Amino acid sequence: MWRLYILLNTFIFVYGINPGPDIQPSKGEVWPKPLRQEKYGKYYLIDPIRAFNFELLKEIGCPKFVNDAFDRYVKIINSTIALKLKKGVWEKVVPEKKEISDENFLGYLESMTVNIENECSGEDIVPGLREYEDYSLSVDEDGAYLYTLSIWGVLRGLETFSQLIHLEDDSLIIGTTFIEDYPSFHHRGILIDTSRHFQPVSILQQMLDAMAYNKFNVLHWHMTDDHSFPYRSTTFPELSEQGAYHPTELIYDQDDIRLVIEYARLRGIRVIPEFDTPGHTRSWGVSHPELLTTCYENNEPSGELGPMDPTKNTTYDFIAKLFQEISDVFPDSYFHIGGDEVASGCWESNPDISTFMDQNHIATYVDLETYFIQKVIDILGTSNSNHLVWEEVFVNGVQLPNSSVVQVWRDNGLSTLRDVVAAGKFGVYSSCWYFASLYFGADWTSFYDCDPLALIEDQNQRDLVLGGEACMWGEYVNQFNIIPEVWPAASAVAERLWSPADVTDVEDAKRRLEEHACRMNKRGIEGQPPNGPGFCV
Repeated sequence: MWRLYILLNTFIFVYGINPGPDIQPSKGEVWPKPLRQEKYGKYYLIDPIRAFNFELLKEIGCPKFVNDAFDRYVKIINSTIALKLKKGVWEKVVPEKKEISDENFLGYLESMTVNIENECSGEDIVPGLREYEDYSLSVDEDGAYLYTLSIWGVLRGLETFSQLIHLEDDSLIIGTTFIEDYPSFHHRGILIDTSRHFQPVSILQQMLDAMAYNKFNVLHWHMTDDHSFPYRSTTFPELSEQGAYHPTELIYDQDDIRLVIEYARLRGIRVIPEFDTPGHTRSWGVSHPELLTTCYENNEPSGELGPMDPTKNTTYDFIAKLFQEISDVFPDSYFHIGGDEVASGCWESNPDISTFMDQNHIATYVDLETYFIQKVIDILGTSNSNHLVWEEVFVNGVQLPNSSVVQVWRDNGLSTLRDVVAAGKFGVYSSCWYFASLYFGADWTSFYDCDPLALIEDQNQRDLVLGGEACMWGEYVNQFNIIPEVWPAASAVAERLWSPADVTDVEDAKRRLEEHACRMNKRGIEGQPPNGPGFCV
């Protein structure tokens, strides 16, 4: 009887599914969902033969920056053209211009007027923490119009406009609408780990494209770790010569880094470097073992090296020189100094460490870590860099200035974040957006159901939550699988950080993400299908 039950249920499971895709995609819906949108029922077509034109209402101080964005989005709009399967190969289908007898048809839309209210400081302008990304966008009988105070709002508005354009019956169509939009959080990031697996610059650029399509604005570059040191320092070139997987091929020199930073800047994305200390530094010790602590066993050196040696002035001199160089290369005002997962066992085994602690009245190894972190914070202060740290630094009681940003990542993250902001510190949340193992596309729903502010009621404390990050750690991803591993799962994080807190309808999100994943596929982001069986058209 039990076998019959299993057989019948298997039959229902296999044969009780309707044909067609599991989720019907939306058409011309925006991801992340805007703050407010009204739809008016009329529509335009867009002629792909004629280049769409963005018209700047008035001159500003960074015309090249804006025109580069216009050119980029003209290409993106043209990529929306239909693809037709012919003998197993996708080919573009260019729709013909046609006459349409429909009272809701407003003709062909050939341009959009863009009004940037505030002047920009020049072509070399870089994004910062609290940029104005608000915009309003209208498509009506008078045409298309985008208004914003800043160039960063232009970038977000152009992305929204490009998503409104969709394919219908081999035609590019855009409906009349009004959108008012701005992000819920200032810091909307993705961490990429390039130590455990090296990621080519081209992959980082592809990630930045995808981030722009989802309105992320921070690339947290976890540059180095125990496994490799791919940063090519001009001050200490031996760090990568001996600590990288390959001394010339699997490294980032300063030209590579500037290329990534510029690519990000043009998309309104900050690049924050992380050089984790005092733990996760074994690759530093390949060329400079004196920086690390000698571990002991049975009162003898064991041959192993542990975290950085916090007792030596030479350790801090080295860090000061290296971090000054890095601060000069990365224009962002923030620098992530790590501070997570410091294995104190090696410190405990070393007699010189014990002597130093006795002489300096340092009672515990947590206090010793505090001593180290405070020294590094002081070093960054001399280079006018603000700092981010992992949550252990806060939890262990390090006396942090109120300007510190604490990144929360462990399982009890919501309560830790509440403690961080209650202490007057800024917080960035990552706990439920940790990409530390392999995921299927449909796992995005667990990332979607996550509210960083869930336990924080006081408005002043809520304001201290800068945002969050999806963390793509590199143990199991290389250049061949990182894109589908991150996308479109990270799109769920993007909507949670951009859209209002009451945007929580998963069924609606499934339709829109089905469309958005296919949209990104057409733009070259080869992500996983988000909702099971289906097809991109």
